[in-house]
Amino acid sequence: MSSRAKSGKNASAETPTLPLSVLLSQALVAFTIEFDNAAERRLPHRTTDHGSTGGLRSPWLVSLAMYANCMQHIGPDGITIGALVRRARTVTKFRGMHRWGYITMRPAPESKLKKPDASWIVNATPGGRLAQEIWQPLFAVIENRWRARFGEDVIASLRESLQAIVGKLDPNLPDCLPILGYGLTSVPLKKKSITKKTNNKAALRDPDPPSTLPLSTLLSKALLDFAIEFENESDISLAICANVLRLVHEDSVSLRDLPIISGVSKESIAMALSFLKRQGYATVVSESGSRIKILRLTPKGRKAKAAYPTLISKIASRWEAEFGKAAIRELRDSLEQIAGDGTPRSPLFRGLVPSSENWRARVRKPEALPHFPMVLHRGGYPDGS
Repeated sequence: MSSRAKSGKNASAETPTLPLSVLLSQALVAFTIEFDNAAERRLPHRTTDHGSTGGLRSPWLVSLAMYANCMQHIGPDGITIGALVRRARTVTKFRGMHRWGYITMRPAPESKLKKPDASWIVNATPGGRLAQEIWQPLFAVIENRWRARFGEDVIASLRESLQAIVGKLDPNLPDCLPILGYGLTSVPLKKKSITKKTNNKAALRDPDPPSTLPLSTLLSKALLDFAIEFENESDISLAICANVLRLVHEDSVSLRDLPIISGVSKESIAMALSFLKRQGYATVVSESGSRIKILRLTPKGRKAKAAYPTLISKIASRWEAEFGKAAIRELRDSLEQIAGDGTPRSPLFRGLVPSSENWRARVRKPEALPHFPMVLHRGGYPDGS
């Protein structure tokens, strides 16, 4: 273990120890929000509820994930949908990015289909090209801010431990967390699925060396591997377990409190509740004598809630066996120094203060960071906004 990592022991002893998956999640969410806030100030854009800084042709504002799973793969000559999916290694929301003003889609000359297929060609719009120019250098900008804020040694140690772990993971993991699927599951495209969808047997693009990857990509790959392992053994996604089930104390919780105490949006909570009710894990009832709605777990839900901390601890132990106790300890030490206890006392919150121009300055300040990112089809924001 390096001397840098050893320095984290005292810091972590002063705060409650968070699970490894939560530390990874909160670091990734904080990095993404800081990245998004910086991009918002630089990019002419439109929003639904918070005004516009550009004309009618400016794109709608989206999050880092939409660069990572779409825009970073579009060159000046465009790219086919099939090739883009193979490069992204995850689902891309083409219709959304087209509707939001980032891309155009047109059939290949030989195509006779009226609906987009793998042969259709994707190009960046003028607004999309400007967004590419703004987004691409921001990964280094935010990482350098973190080096100044948390210390060069801490971030170097974090990168080293993540690079060692990511170098041993499936090289076909995408560069970002996928848009959550049914039941808010973390389901990246598998190689067979990609070749089937794209009608192309070409191999996936060669992975970039971990040492060249942005910090957010390293965090995403490690966290996604953890989530896939969790969901291989759980009938409920890590996103729902971490952000909803975990918070149901004594088998019930007020629905109006969930967005505040979880750190995720009302919309993502609603999606989680829909799944839990449909699958028989929970019911929603009115509190006696009031209009307050209460989420109440069924026996099936209580069993699932109890299984969540046991399984994430089990996976963390497996990681120690697979990657080495020293590597996981160094990763934990680095993450604990920047994440603290995950409350507003956390050092991560220092970078989350938006400027007055940001849309986040006009909404309620977060009182918690998500225990797992809620990357939705709504724009890819890490808290489901």
